[in-house]
Amino acid sequence: MKALIVGAGHMGGGIAQVMAAAGHRTYLNDINLAIVNRRLDAIAGWLAQSVQKGKISEAERAETLANIIPSTDLGDAENCDIVFEAVIENLELKAEIFRKLDEVTKPGCILASNTSSLSITQLAEQTERPGQVIGLHFMNPVPLMKLVELIRGTATTDETFTAVQTLALSLGKTPVEVRDVPGFVLNRVLQVMINEAIYCYYEDVASAEGIDTVMKLGANHPMGPLALADLIGLDTVLYILEVMHEVYGDEKYRPCPLLKEYVAKGWLGKKAGRGFYVYE
Repeated sequence: MKALIVGAGHMGGGIAQVMAAAGHRTYLNDINLAIVNRRLDAIAGWLAQSVQKGKISEAERAETLANIIPSTDLGDAENCDIVFEAVIENLELKAEIFRKLDEVTKPGCILASNTSSLSITQLAEQTERPGQVIGLHFMNPVPLMKLVELIRGTATTDETFTAVQTLALSLGKTPVEVRDVPGFVLNRVLQVMINEAIYCYYEDVASAEGIDTVMKLGANHPMGPLALADLIGLDTVLYILEVMHEVYGDEKYRPCPLLKEYVAKGWLGKKAGRGFYVYE
């Protein structure tokens, strides 16, 4: 199988890595080569650590890297069997990408979105192949997390769904079908928890470290909600909450003012060096 990933951020890079590790020739695409090369360096570092820990062999590391092809041209999707869109949560941007992909890909190519909150049906409407558009929501970090939410649009065919489900299983993931509603399952639950943790910090109920320790030791979470928000990106957390607040009209999705303040300051979490924690 030949694939192209649009967006060389954490998620896009992770999807490219697992596809390449499974033996698929994979284009990793972004607006310029510097962005792609930074992600390739990060993937190389991840794979080198996996070799040191004995999780993969040196030959597997080399083969995975050889299967990833840098790309800055969506035209590279011309002969691909599947394209994964993994750009920021912005409906206009994603819609534009889907329109372009519909023009350049072959008729049988599946167009999959890694969106965590937006409508698959709306994205499918940007194309002449709505039956071959589907949501494939990976978790971060993609190489480690097993869950994949599979989201059918209104027109997604059974053939497309089965093909993507089979692919997810072959990547070692556990696919779960969910309805095409804002936030799907994970973010409807997760973002409310994160938002409430931010309110606790905002209201000085406990320190960031204290809140995260309570949730790790009291709820057996592997990572506290504020550290997780930093990992996801506070801009992404805010966007998802705003989408759900607007669509559902429920105050439980209203973003905490502190979250808005941090995003306005550019304190977007780990990727920016500062969020609820400060990073090197």
